[in-house]
Amino acid sequence: MGTYHDQFQASLTDPEGYWLDQAKHVDWFKAPTRALDASRAPIYQWYPDGTLNTAYNALDRHVINGRADQPALIQHSAITGARKTWTYAELLDHVARLGGALKAMGVNPGDRVVIYMPMIPEAVMAMLACARIGAVHSVVFGGFAPAELAIRIDDAQPKVIISASCGLEGQRVIEYKPMLDRAIDKAEHKPDHVLMVQREQAPAELTQGRDIDFRDVMRPGAVEAAEAVEVKATDPLYILYTSGTTGKPKGIVRDNGGHAVAMAFSMREIYGVGPGEVMFTASDVGWVVGHSFIVYAPLIVGATTILFEGKPVGTPDAGTFWRVVNEHEAKVMFTAPTAMRAIRKVDPDGTFIRQVGVPSLKTLFLAGERLDPDTYHWATEQLGVPVIDNWWQTETGYPIASNMRGMEPMPIKPGSPTVPIPGYDVQILDPTAAQAPRNEEGAIAIKLPMPPGTLSGIWGDESRYVNGYLTAYPGYYLSGDGGFIDDDGYIYVMGRTDDVINVAGHRLSTGSMEAVLAGHPAVAECAVIGVNDTLKGQQPRGFVVLKEGADGDRDQIVKELIQAVRNDIGAVASLKQIDIVNALPKTRSGKILRKTMREIADGGQGSIPSTIEDPQVIEDLRAVLTRAG
Repeated sequence: MGTYHDQFQASLTDPEGYWLDQAKHVDWFKAPTRALDASRAPIYQWYPDGTLNTAYNALDRHVINGRADQPALIQHSAITGARKTWTYAELLDHVARLGGALKAMGVNPGDRVVIYMPMIPEAVMAMLACARIGAVHSVVFGGFAPAELAIRIDDAQPKVIISASCGLEGQRVIEYKPMLDRAIDKAEHKPDHVLMVQREQAPAELTQGRDIDFRDVMRPGAVEAAEAVEVKATDPLYILYTSGTTGKPKGIVRDNGGHAVAMAFSMREIYGVGPGEVMFTASDVGWVVGHSFIVYAPLIVGATTILFEGKPVGTPDAGTFWRVVNEHEAKVMFTAPTAMRAIRKVDPDGTFIRQVGVPSLKTLFLAGERLDPDTYHWATEQLGVPVIDNWWQTETGYPIASNMRGMEPMPIKPGSPTVPIPGYDVQILDPTAAQAPRNEEGAIAIKLPMPPGTLSGIWGDESRYVNGYLTAYPGYYLSGDGGFIDDDGYIYVMGRTDDVINVAGHRLSTGSMEAVLAGHPAVAECAVIGVNDTLKGQQPRGFVVLKEGADGDRDQIVKELIQAVRNDIGAVASLKQIDIVNALPKTRSGKILRKTMREIADGGQGSIPSTIEDPQVIEDLRAVLTRAG
């Protein structure tokens, strides 16, 4: 379809023609004749007169078109050692039977199903089974606290909850059933049934009359297999609650039609993965990355996807990811920068990469947090393949900016996710809503309408969607991130807009300071936050985790870091306090909890989200943050 620049311009000047053309890569029951419905702007709908089924696009059409015996889903558990491959025909059979079981439980099109599961194949089957019968799934990260799960149950009001008896976190067994029972007790809304996958590590006691054993409904002949139902392109496919939500949850809604088109488009043009090729996305189905690039996108294009249970280090070592790539001949790997930093901390010389070998790997994609240049250089040097930073959000469902690997290669600039994806009119706005000059920081906003596949709203709360995203700059979606665009049109995302601090009247990006700290050879990862200061308004404070085996006097390392910031950013940065810590507090998806750190540093308790990876890290850091000096 031409070069990146041709496609990008076409997507902005003729979005109707461009996205109708992209829709040809999806199978429709009724093909759309219109791409965009703007009658309720700023609420837009894509493919308003089209009908389709997402699960049919992910499974049936590949079986019909000759891919029945091709691997669709590979289970790889680094914890239990489990390995199993499902062909497209086998996965379709399981999904159709599970869809039939849900129908037998009274689940109809439009009904909601909450999925509270670990990284096991049944989680993927559950998502696809809901899509098959027109139900709306809401995956809640396995192991979420009962109170948080209860809030989501009340918001989504599921007819059925699908869960598993336990999840595995490294060497720990996390029993899900007691947490699920407490959540249902707390929730005002009660599901009709709970469908329970029993795992041998901790089988659960089922509640009489409500709970159903997954094995019973999946026995051959137990239920009638469900056919793929026809749904409107504008009907919801899923609800996904944003991580770290406090108070009333924010359920991002994704539609069926725009989502399917966007998934097919992104695999082909952004990730360069096609039918029969293998993609390894090291994430969780509870996050948007898991929804898009473990489950839906690879299957929609007829690729093979890997479902991985484990950690980048410790299950059993820092070579686990490379063994997955090697064993299954993955062409593309996608994970978070924090995973690379964790591997680098333990294996800074890349010994495992050379021992295992990754000859099949053509590209590494990283997203979820800003990719600092130092991590980029390390991964590039160790792997010898392009390392692609891509920037996006739960709300958008796929990248806003990336190097487009399905098109002609573009030069990589460390620290930038490259250029906007076709369909995204990204602009940098100043506080008056005027476009900022090139190379000047401002709020990153996207001119409406956003492309297909982005959020269609917030579940049950349209006014919150409009007020939260679409009113700060009328005619634009507010990303909440700050950054700038350089002379070549490359986007630089410097962090959330509340990570811009004001030091004596100077607006400074903590992301810029973090980039300097990360460049020190002893630093594995880092965070910079702004803390209140009576004299200057705010002062930056840094925290660094050292690489294992990092040599040198710690006081000397701190002095070098402070001087490096002074040299690169200037004395105005005023970064004078840097603490060396054992770990940084993160969510399970790898995001550093900078807001929580700021709140504690400013004397508060700190809002601690239920998605936190290790609560003890917060307590260890609290002692550092609150000590004098």
